[in-house]
Amino acid sequence: VQLQASGGGLVMAGGSLRLSCAASGLTFSNSVMGWFRQAPGKEREFVAYVKYSGSSTYYADSVKGRFTISRDNAKNTVYLQMNSLKPEDTAVYYCAAGRIVGSVRSYYDYWGQGTLVTVSS
Repeated sequence: VQLQASGGGLVMAGGSLRLSCAASGLTFSNSVMGWFRQAPGKEREFVAYVKYSGSSTYYADSVKGRFTISRDNAKNTVYLQMNSLKPEDTAVYYCAAGRIVGSVRSYYDYWGQGTLVTVSS
């Protein structure tokens, strides 16, 4: 199984970025896809997940209303659209795949390598 995250970069506060994560080696449509992030010196934290068909999503309170998770099962890809970015959103963002619906890290079996998002003030 491989999860390849991309789309990170440097952006000014208030700006937008779109992360992508291409999956291979798993039955994508049977997997819950999530995004987590880890800021320097902090624990990895949940950001959002999207269920199998994409019809149901869930967000951490810190990103609700600013971030949107979506998936394209035909392309085996999950996205994270991030708007109104804040300096506190600076972190390495990881995509993850699992079979159990939820925001708990241990629910996810496979992880991507991470992509760095830096938001300047």
